[in-house]
Amino acid sequence: MKRREFIRRSALGVAGVWLAGCHTSRRRVSANAKLNLGIIGVAHQGQYDLSNVASENIVALCDVDDSFLAAAKQKFPAAKTYHDFRRLLDQKDIDAVVIATPDHTHAVATAAALRSGRHVYCEKPLTRTISECRRVTELARQHKLITQIGTQIHAGENYHQVVGLIQQGAIGPVREVHVWVNATYGGKAAPTAAVPVPAGLHYDLWLGPVAPRPYHPDYLPVTWRNWWAFGGGALADFGCHYLDLPYWALGLHAPLTVQVVDGPALHPDSTPPWLIVRYDFPSVDAQPRPLELTWYHGGKKPTLLPAALAEKWPSGVLFIGDNGRLLADYTRHVVLRDANFADYAEPPALNSDFTQHHQDWLRAIKGNRPAASDFAYSGPLTEAALLGNVAFRAGCKLEWDAKNLRAKNCPTAAQFIQHQYRPGWQL
Repeated sequence: MKRREFIRRSALGVAGVWLAGCHTSRRRVSANAKLNLGIIGVAHQGQYDLSNVASENIVALCDVDDSFLAAAKQKFPAAKTYHDFRRLLDQKDIDAVVIATPDHTHAVATAAALRSGRHVYCEKPLTRTISECRRVTELARQHKLITQIGTQIHAGENYHQVVGLIQQGAIGPVREVHVWVNATYGGKAAPTAAVPVPAGLHYDLWLGPVAPRPYHPDYLPVTWRNWWAFGGGALADFGCHYLDLPYWALGLHAPLTVQVVDGPALHPDSTPPWLIVRYDFPSVDAQPRPLELTWYHGGKKPTLLPAALAEKWPSGVLFIGDNGRLLADYTRHVVLRDANFADYAEPPALNSDFTQHHQDWLRAIKGNRPAASDFAYSGPLTEAALLGNVAFRAGCKLEWDAKNLRAKNCPTAAQFIQHQYRPGWQL
């Protein structure tokens, strides 16, 4: 039995035990009933998430920006409003929460929601640091709640077809994977100018567990991924989307080593605008040989791709097997037999309803089953994505001890693995 199927069946097996003895405040909802949802972060990606769960009862809205909160309130006038997610979680009638805040507050909001007995949908990456990710994953397991990470492409027809082809042996055993993303963030100088906090922005709540720093519009509302204090650049943003495909298809878990192949000079405050990272994975049930996976972002791509083909695939995943190659992105895939890509023909895009990812989570809660990309799966996926940033910041090839969350050969990596919160905040 493949590792992922074992996790699924095991989770299903414990669901009945949990339901029989669940706390009385955890409401059972039938397939035809509506859940009471609280939304933490209602603008930008939060607005997208909110629109995709609007079929349920939206009973609570939270945002640190008054204007964003007022706009959401107009659409859901019956919902109570909050600036502090901790006060939202005090509202007794909430069954589940959707968390779409910046990365640096994912963990504190998710952990608090899980401890309060609420099911959680959290945007990707699951957390900003690896230690946060492990703790949140453990909390979801301990409380036996239904979780989902916001990798909506996981629900698409194309990813399902690619996973099926790889697992059915369409290109034989896979020995190498290349993953590249055209996105770029970072490479910025830290702001120094003193700027007043805009009216209606609760900036201290936006900072949450991050050490206080003066407000600057370079940080928010949409540019926080440029900064280590709040996010992890392109690798943290898109790693969970594009690494999802090899993780799922090959049953991957924790890498053995992670090293930076090439990258810019390290900036203490800002994330790298481009990076090339190599991960070495051990053999597992679904992948019976060691695997080398290389990540690229910021316009960097594998050199083995012909230039004309690379131009047609600004982002993609290339599986290299003994009997061929499979090239894919969010909506396209093509199987290639010629090692020089001479047999390439433009594949058609598949129509994929990515909103089904939200619906899968809602149905999972009502059906008392695991969601497709729950924290048991997406926790290790997030950890792997974040490890590339750790290797870059530590300046070491990491020999990774996944059980103990440490780089065996690189003590300096610990500061980038473990979260550090200001007083008054804890996980």
